[in-house]
Amino acid sequence: QVQLVESGGGLVQPGGSLRLSCAASGSIFSIAAMGWYRQAPGKERELVAAITSGGSTNYVDSVKGRFTISRDNAKNTVYLQMNSLKPEDTAVYYCNADIISRATFGGGRYWGQGTRVTVSS
Repeated sequence: QVQLVESGGGLVQPGGSLRLSCAASGSIFSIAAMGWYRQAPGKERELVAAITSGGSTNYVDSVKGRFTISRDNAKNTVYLQMNSLKPEDTAVYYCNADIISRATFGGGRYWGQGTRVTVSS
């Protein structure tokens, strides 16, 4: 069984910073891409940032220059450093990972439970 657990969300004022973490645990053989999505009230879930196992990254235009995705392969953890936060960044943030199971050697995309980020004064 594989599990993703997120942490780091909360309430922050505009212009502030937060760092989200997402740790994968369980029967893991390898992890390929990892990423962060978000879903604001009344909107569809959107990809915020993604990172490959080799460290290549991509971002949605609205967060470029403000957010940084990184990962620690030894800890099976992905991070999202969010700076210069804006009210429009308010959403529930979800991490995901493409994981090959050690138990079955089958692959799948796994999701965290979500962590809420609220940017408000």
